[in-house]
Amino acid sequence: MTTTPHRRLLAAARRGDADGVRAALADGAGTETRDEELRSPLLLAVLGDHVETARALVAAGAGADVDAQDARHDSPWLVTGVTGSVAMLRVLLAADPAPDFRLTNRFGGTSLIPAAERGHVPYVRAVLRDTPIDVDHVNDLGWTALLEAVILGDGGPAHQKVVALLLAAGADPGLGDSYGTTALEHAERRGHTALAALLRHAPAVPATPAALA
Repeated sequence: MTTTPHRRLLAAARRGDADGVRAALADGAGTETRDEELRSPLLLAVLGDHVETARALVAAGAGADVDAQDARHDSPWLVTGVTGSVAMLRVLLAADPAPDFRLTNRFGGTSLIPAAERGHVPYVRAVLRDTPIDVDHVNDLGWTALLEAVILGDGGPAHQKVVALLLAAGADPGLGDSYGTTALEHAERRGHTALAALLRHAPAVPATPAALA
């Protein structure tokens, strides 16, 4: 059965077939074609961490929209915080126009917040160093990236590093959740002694970008 260029583009993006993406685009498929869940080809490529496929989409014509959101309010840029892919982050940062760092997901969070929750250390470092993302953005749950790293993290080495990076970038340890409970209080309640120690000795001033290298 013959399929349309649009369907071929979506299928190629989903499986990470960069050549198939280019062929479908050459046959007239649009970069902003959507599937039944309103996911764009670029979003499908990002979900699968298909870096070269994403690069082909970003380079196509006017370029795929890195902020196009689906039915769940996911966008290619926002999903990089979930996957933690620094390589994909680099591809999307090179897009024109660049990502909207204020765009939020269905929980009201920026890409930094799920990355902090999941302990994606290289991603957190890169997004803090190379973008103007708001380190103290508060999501719909009343949590910042710092709070989410403490509340939903396991307190282990990865989350300790994430917390250290957030603090070095100027995250405010005094910001409480919707009940006024601070990250330090959450760490102490969970018995995360290493995190608590980091929070007690938070730097007085943000670090320079070199300190986040």
